[in-house]
Amino acid sequence: MKRRQARTGKSDSQAREDGASALAIAALSFIAEDPERLGRFLAMSGIGPDSLRAAAREPGFLLGVLDYVTGDEALLLALSDSAGIDPVDIARARDVLAGEVPRQ
Repeated sequence: MKRRQARTGKSDSQAREDGASALAIAALSFIAEDPERLGRFLAMSGIGPDSLRAAAREPGFLLGVLDYVTGDEALLLALSDSAGIDPVDIARARDVLAGEVPRQ
């Protein structure tokens, strides 16, 4: 474990947060690929299409993306299937971004 930290210069918690952020970005990309999915996301979040990029730079936005995904089982399973990621790992990433202890 220490060798990995020495090479990357990152702590385990920072590496988990980086991985969770990357997964949230992938989830947002998945949502944006389909106009219907994107429309629902924008309607639920209250973000307009013209302000999506600015909103994405706000703290907590990526957590909001994963909250949205994990709150919709059909979307969660579609993302999981498309990305080849276990739905539990998506929920764990959400927990990491929320600062919660990841689920076991």
